[in-house]
Amino acid sequence: MNISSHSHNVSYTLQNQQQKSSVTKMVVVFALGLIINYINGTLLHTFRKHQIFYLNPRYILFIHLVINDMIQLTTAISLVILGNIFYRINVVLCCFILTFALCTTFNTPLNLAVMALECYVAVCLPLRHSELCTINRTYILIGCIWAMSTVSVTADIFLAVAAEPKHLMFNNALYCENDNVLRHPVTSQKKVFSFIVFMVAVWFTIFYTYVNIFLAARAAKSTKSTSGHAKKARNTILLHGFQLLLSMLTYVAHLLIKGLISLFPKNFSEIVFVVYVIVHIFPRLVSPIVYGLRDNTFRRYLKRHLLCAERPGINIEMAPKPMLQYSKPRR
Repeated sequence: MNISSHSHNVSYTLQNQQQKSSVTKMVVVFALGLIINYINGTLLHTFRKHQIFYLNPRYILFIHLVINDMIQLTTAISLVILGNIFYRINVVLCCFILTFALCTTFNTPLNLAVMALECYVAVCLPLRHSELCTINRTYILIGCIWAMSTVSVTADIFLAVAAEPKHLMFNNALYCENDNVLRHPVTSQKKVFSFIVFMVAVWFTIFYTYVNIFLAARAAKSTKSTSGHAKKARNTILLHGFQLLLSMLTYVAHLLIKGLISLFPKNFSEIVFVVYVIVHIFPRLVSPIVYGLRDNTFRRYLKRHLLCAERPGINIEMAPKPMLQYSKPRR
């Protein structure tokens, strides 16, 4: 009796500790998500309030990346909270949430590639920037990005629905995760193939634009202002590359978890939580740093909203112009 009672107490204590740990992790994830979405929401509010931003293709692409990050972060946190509260989630609801999570994950590298190309045109083809980078073309590109991601993800969803028995689609999944729901072999092969194709294309774009902007910066050393703008653009491309590396962590998260568990088998729960924060939450902090803090124009307007320093009757709106003015040095 004493032995059974002792084992019961131990198991009850362990269960309580796991529940407290789970609640603590949910609170931490929710708090981080709330803070990041507040910052991104402030960026969105700043963009919406001032005409100088939504008449500039570069800022439009940036704010699209911010909105994409907000959707991705919200869906990722929702899956974690639902999984910890209900443990099992309806497959239909899971597919609906996964659609947004996967589309936004797919959108991020494509949006970064388009932003890098816009920066390349501004530096290397300054006289054609207003002709090539128009507002209408910017919105068309954003629509194409969403169309590509939606077609790719919905094809996987429909394939999963067709492959699984109908009654299973209305059951509850053990955990709402891509590998648990989209289990068809064709889906796995397609995911690997599309990942390789798009990552090669995006990395080639990042590398090509960086090299050309670097050469433009070297050629513009004689003109200090032009050289400074080119160097800033080059650093921006490097940050795009860093963002791309962070977005790629999503595809290798399971390998990272397996490797860490093999080294620390007793810390499974902590490893999964840390990897989740690094892969899904930390990358959402990069976008506000790249433009919200580094860009002088955006930073000036952003301070007014973050510090609630906006005064009625005072309007410092300026005529729309590109963030960086580039010109080739005269020989």
